[in-house]
Amino acid sequence: MSGAHARGRSGAARTAGAKTKAGTKAKAGTKASGTAGGKADLGTEIAASFVVFLVALPLCIGVAVASGVPAELGIISGVIGGLVVGAIRGSTLQVSGPAAGLAALVAETVAEHGVAVLGVIVLFSGILQIVLGVVRLGRMFQAISLAVVQGMLAGIGLPLMFSQAYPAADAKAPGTPIENMAGIPGLFTRILIDRQTMIAALLGVATVVLSFVWKKVPGPAGKIPAALVAVAVGIGVAALPGVDVKTLQVGDLLASVQVPGAEQFAGLADAAIITSVITFTVIASAESLFTAAAVDRMHSGPRTRYNTELIAQGAGNTIAGILGALPITAVVARSSANVQAGAKTRLSRTLHGLWLLAFAMLLPQVLALIPISVLAGVLVHSGWKLFAPAEFPKMWRQDRGEFVVMTLTTLVIVATALLEGVLVGLAAGIVLAALRMSQTVIKQHLEEDTAKVVMAGNATFLRLPKVIEALETAAASGKPRIRLDLTGVTHLDHACRNQIEEFTAQQRGNGLRVELLMPGPAKHEAVPEATAKTDVTATAEMSVPGPGAEWFYLDTRPLPGDYAERPPLVG
Repeated sequence: MSGAHARGRSGAARTAGAKTKAGTKAKAGTKASGTAGGKADLGTEIAASFVVFLVALPLCIGVAVASGVPAELGIISGVIGGLVVGAIRGSTLQVSGPAAGLAALVAETVAEHGVAVLGVIVLFSGILQIVLGVVRLGRMFQAISLAVVQGMLAGIGLPLMFSQAYPAADAKAPGTPIENMAGIPGLFTRILIDRQTMIAALLGVATVVLSFVWKKVPGPAGKIPAALVAVAVGIGVAALPGVDVKTLQVGDLLASVQVPGAEQFAGLADAAIITSVITFTVIASAESLFTAAAVDRMHSGPRTRYNTELIAQGAGNTIAGILGALPITAVVARSSANVQAGAKTRLSRTLHGLWLLAFAMLLPQVLALIPISVLAGVLVHSGWKLFAPAEFPKMWRQDRGEFVVMTLTTLVIVATALLEGVLVGLAAGIVLAALRMSQTVIKQHLEEDTAKVVMAGNATFLRLPKVIEALETAAASGKPRIRLDLTGVTHLDHACRNQIEEFTAQQRGNGLRVELLMPGPAKHEAVPEATAKTDVTATAEMSVPGPGAEWFYLDTRPLPGDYAERPPLVG
């Protein structure tokens, strides 16, 4: 090649490279611009924030009441969940605030230590969450079975529907999910005999129906969130003469703030307080990051940064603790409402905290116009979307083992609590995976003087009874020779290996000749030709494995007095 020709090719390459780089930059710019343009729908973000606000408001108040603290503290936690956690770049669409999953634990803590000490517990739980995020322990929550996540969503949605059926009729829920379900017949009886209760229930039912059908309304009206339409209709009905339904009542937020003092911090010397801090940290972190995994499956946008999100949750709980408010976690109901409303950025979840603050402080009289039954209807619809009953038969058709895990997770959450149900679901998923990985194929057949047992697959302790049965059948065959071929086994755990070695030693002690082919590491040793020829088995037919193949050794050591003792064959 001439120098001029080489320079020509070099110049052409540089030109082509420059064009390629320019084209790449242009494409990147176009992609970035398109992505940004897709996220910049301000109207959709604001509308979604109002939907989340409408969902969050009754949850904040309801969780606070269930936790045994003033309703205002629930709103403060909701504001922090929006303005603080929502602004940090951990998850894009996940919405945080006071959660029902911690209500029982908070109520127990308040009853034992008081509301002021609750602030200290939440404060140090938040600090501990930040530490966990900094050391990057949030990523471990990504290893979650889809069946467990769907079971968790269903386990949250089903109790949510039943619990909100009561405020939808201006009634108080009995308590636990099981009690709420059992009390539904009595609730219907009350609705039929009380006119005002019937009006409230009709408002709740109308809200649920609107939530399902409003998106099918043609034209621009269909783009208005159904929750906003339901609230407007509810306010109109509540203003009619003769209608007396319950509406929201919120007091002074600033007056409800209880900053912990030196006396409360001194309680950290109590082991019970330290235990509460650890318990709050574990449950709040688990709920938030499990919810993040669930929310990520609801949309195709940016994925959650688990460690950053854990730090964000910790920052929110630190501030909530300083203000003496409720602990904060990610909440599936609000997050799913955010996704369903079409949100694409963190703006919607941040703005919902602003609306909570503004309405509670500046427009409490406007909140007083909104019927509680309407907001309960919004939550019933959210609960139905989370429950997603169609997913159960779908999972049954796809994978019945995963269906069992999903159903078990749902039932345990309904019967106990969120964390317990998720832990049981995870355990069931692990057991299912272990059983499926432990697929051991065992074939047995008899030849002239040999009982052969051939194994393949994964031989683990879960299949030990099957392995023992095959070995005992070979020993009971009456043949003087037993050949155990395990070269097809891809994984042999200690329990099975130990059982096979004990069986081999025992049968040799009984006078039988046992030939054992075990899976093993590659050993580049030659097999003595004389040894191979004297073996009556198919050793001569064994070829040298190729690269990446399984090597094995053949243990044919006889008992004393039998054939001359030979070294083990290695291939």
